[in-house]
Order: sequence, then structure tokens, then C-alpha cells
Amino acid sequence: MNRAESRLIHQAASLLLCYPGEDWRQRLDLVRAALEPVHGGPAGRLRTFCADAAVLTPIAAGAEYVSTFDRSRRRTLHMTYYADGDTRRRGQSLVDIKALYRAHGWQPDLRELPDYLPVMLEFAARVPGAGSRLLRDHRPGLDLLLAGLASHRSRYAAVVEAVVLTLPRPTPADRRAAGELAALGPPRESVGRLPASAVPKGTR
Repeated sequence: MNRAESRLIHQAASLLLCYPGEDWRQRLDLVRAALEPVHGGPAGRLRTFCADAAVLTPIAAGAEYVSTFDRSRRRTLHMTYYADGDTRRRGQSLVDIKALYRAHGWQPDLRELPDYLPVMLEFAARVPGAGSRLLRDHRPGLDLLLAGLASHRSRYAAVVEAVVLTLPRPTPADRRAAGELAALGPPRESVGRLPASAVPKGTR
């Protein structure tokens, strides 16, 4: 897959992983139209999702989104949570990601934390070099998210799988890290916890 196609997949996945609003069906139509010239596995996964999700009203789509991502710490879209949990270390990870965005002249939506996967994907679409490296750095978390969605039998697994397919094959270190996260879950800390606003819903 070339860089232009990867950018398109990342932007499309970003749109699909944001909370569904009143524009839900228009968003699906936009993604389908943008993917028309693109072939291959990742685009096919996104087309499958769009076809499956088109039957949902915005209200039903919103309810499914909340039940999928906001009620399990193994299905959160806040990527630093997989490696850092709600420890003090996560605060520094968020600062580092925000600094990366700033270094490339990009200011994301301040209503979301910088590790929110749709935000990271939009950055990867805008700044493919640094953005793809950021996604690769969070490969173990992406693998755990995908496994959680597949276990939940969520249609959103197709979207995350499309993202994963744009990345290089996992290294042995990636596999070990994902295995440890799957076995132990994100780390916890009894003192110096992050403020509640920095902890993903469903993890408190």
C-alpha cells in the first residue's frame, strides 16, 4: 500500500471511529465515495463496515458506540491507556503526543485527549511520516483493541483491522507486549492517580 492510500485509510478510519452524530449516514457515504478508487484489504474492511453500519439510525449508532468503547478498558479508544493505565506515566505520554502534534504545526480538537485514536489517525493522514510512526509505537494497544472488539463481536473490529493492515507486520517485541497486556491488562497505581477527566470512560 502506498502512502497516499494509507493516508486515505487513516482519514476514513478517523471519521468512522468518531462518535456517530446526526451526520452519520452522510459520513458513511463520504467514506464510501472516497474509497472508490482504492482496492485491497484495508479499503475492503472499511467498505464492509460502512455497509453493515448503514442500517443504523444515528441514535442506534450512538448507543452501539457507547456500549462498545465506553464500557470496557480493553476496548477504549484512548491508546496510551493500554500501556500506561491510569498511572502517572500516562500523563507524560499525553504531554509527549501533544508536543509531537505541536512540533508539526497541528492543533487537534481540544475537546479530546491527544491519544484518542481518531485524533491520532487524523494526524497520520495529515503528517504521514510522524503519524505512522506514532501508530506503530502504539501497535500493541491497537492489537489489544482489535482483539477486544473481535471478542465483543463488534462491527468496529473491521475499522481497527483496516488501520492495523496499513502498518508493518508486528515485531516479536510487539507480540510480547500485546501478549502481556492481554494477560495483565493496563497497569494501575494507587497513588498519584490521573484526574478523572484523563481516564477513559468505562475504566473508572
